[in-house]
Amino acid sequence: MTRVLVAYGSKRGSTAEIAGWIGETLRGQGLETEVADAGTVRDVSAYDAVVLGGALYAGRWHKDARRFARRHAAALSGRPVWLFSSGPLDRSAQEGEIPPVPQAARASAALDACEHRTFGGRLTHDARGFLASAIAERSGGDYRDQDRVRDWALRVAAQVAATEQAKS
Repeated sequence: MTRVLVAYGSKRGSTAEIAGWIGETLRGQGLETEVADAGTVRDVSAYDAVVLGGALYAGRWHKDARRFARRHAAALSGRPVWLFSSGPLDRSAQEGEIPPVPQAARASAALDACEHRTFGGRLTHDARGFLASAIAERSGGDYRDQDRVRDWALRVAAQVAATEQAKS
């Protein structure tokens, strides 16, 4: 059975939840899927494919996602990898494709990723911390589109299946 890792870097749980939706969708397509915090993954050798996501903060990709990409680049060479970001606190991610931020673009190039997708983010109005609370007051809310995430995950599942079939 094809094994897929969905790893994520998340500060407030929104990106982790998106990773969970992706994992559920991949499992629903018959793929053995593990969802894990990118900072806790030590070895990727058991996986046939990887989806790596990172939250966006002040235009930067989450540090655990960046570190995961650097740490595992050699081991992932030749394996299919997809990347996602979450973070825009508006509807822009639903209106069209948003190019990856520079750190995600570098990771995409280093991992020879199949694709990068940006999804809307979530910041609750009761967010703690000076900067987070100021942003939440201005543009807080949940801008994630679960259907869009699941549709993308279905495309990933189809590509994983096609890749595995080509190997046979």
